[in-house]
Amino acid sequence: MSGFGIIAWIVIGIIAGWLAEMIMKRNHGLLTNLVVGVAGALIGGFLANNLLGVDASGSWIVGILVATVGAVVLLFLLGLVKRRT
Repeated sequence: MSGFGIIAWIVIGIIAGWLAEMIMKRNHGLLTNLVVGVAGALIGGFLANNLLGVDASGSWIVGILVATVGAVVLLFLLGLVKRRT
């Protein structure tokens, strides 16, 4: 998702983090949503590019979808780790 600027990363991160929060039925704040969303964008972008061959850097909608999927994966993995400890 290198085609977006820093402001776009923040906006996409907040939206993706919030969507992932709703999907996973969690309750986080705005800053946590931003961090989860941006980390999810990195994870989702990596997965989309390497597994599916999809470039998410050209479209806001695709960027948000990819970031949301990555954020959901991140929250799922964090939930697994949290249950084990």
